Amino acid sequence: MAQKVLVVEDERPIAELIQFNLEKEGFGVDLCFEGKEALRKALEEHPHLIILDLMLPGLDGLSVCREIRKQSQVPILILTARADEVDRVVGLELGADDYVTKPFSPRELVARVKAILRRAAAPSPSETEPITAADLTIDPGTYEVKKGDRRIPLSIKEFELLRLLASRPGQIMTRQVLLDEVWGYHYFGDARTVDVTVRRLREKIEDDPANPRYVLTKRGAGYYFRKG
Repeated sequence: MAQKVLVVEDERPIAELIQFNLEKEGFGVDLCFEGKEALRKALEEHPHLIILDLMLPGLDGLSVCREIRKQSQVPILILTARADEVDRVVGLELGADDYVTKPFSPRELVARVKAILRRAAAPSPSETEPITAADLTIDPGTYEVKKGDRRIPLSIKEFELLRLLASRPGQIMTRQVLLDEVWGYHYFGDARTVDVTVRRLREKIEDDPANPRYVLTKRGAGYYFRKG
């Protein structure tokens, strides 16, 4: 069965361009042109991935993203104007998995969609062994993180970032390495994407995000997971 992508874009020519390129690659595509309907479809029809424009009539894209994240961890790829750096950052902070700026290359967009879905798929058997550190348990087999007995909901990118760092405790990883391994591309994105995701991750797993216990920073170098 084809994976289903919900495309939320109020400019019909852009929506249809995205639809054409995704369907050419074998995806099922559902189009939506305004925020409230997008939220309903996202929560009732359970797409595999959502491409979400931020500039929507009625309920804007950031609000849609916020509401979806209250109930679902479906991968979200946001579309934003090149000048809207603040919106890109806010979108990532709200739990979006990635972003593409307008104007965009359809080829790049499809590549991003494939990368996100590939990383959202079940990990291979060799990657399913749970990782424990103090009271934190990271289970790649179920994509669940628990702190003690409390389950901590993470977006896919937050989970993948935590899993990668925790699988190599003490190893400092640069932002570019994290972009390559978690986001799956060499030429797209920037260091701010990693920083925002680390900040969101710390807010969820750390008792005191300003003084993290698990995900630590090596100034001028990158990030690493506590060792021992």
